[in-house]
Amino acid sequence: MDPAELVVQALVTGASAGLGDTATAAVTDGYIALKDALVRRLSGRHRALEQLQTIDGGGMPANELAHELNAAGVVDEQLLAEAHRLLALTDRNGAGSGKYQIDLRGAQGVHVGDGGTQHNTFH
Repeated sequence: MDPAELVVQALVTGASAGLGDTATAAVTDGYIALKDALVRRLSGRHRALEQLQTIDGGGMPANELAHELNAAGVVDEQLLAEAHRLLALTDRNGAGSGKYQIDLRGAQGVHVGDGGTQHNTFH
């Protein structure tokens, strides 16, 4: 999962938690903070902003939003920290186990995520 995908996952998770009326005030605040930070960074990028606005209604094309975030180059350490905080609030077990702490510097042919198969041939 690249950094933009992690940010999108945090947004989707935060929105889902809020839809079920089970979200704590901290989760709601974390979701709003992350979404507001993205809106500020995406100012002037209408396609990405439109996709971001569909999060609350579900059915959001997460992979398209992650692509837009990567293309815009808006994912930085501060945004990742906001995403990690929100994921820690919504998925304490995953966050506690290090599930969202990924360092791929210098890695080649990496697959990160739950499940999946990857076959690499390096020359």
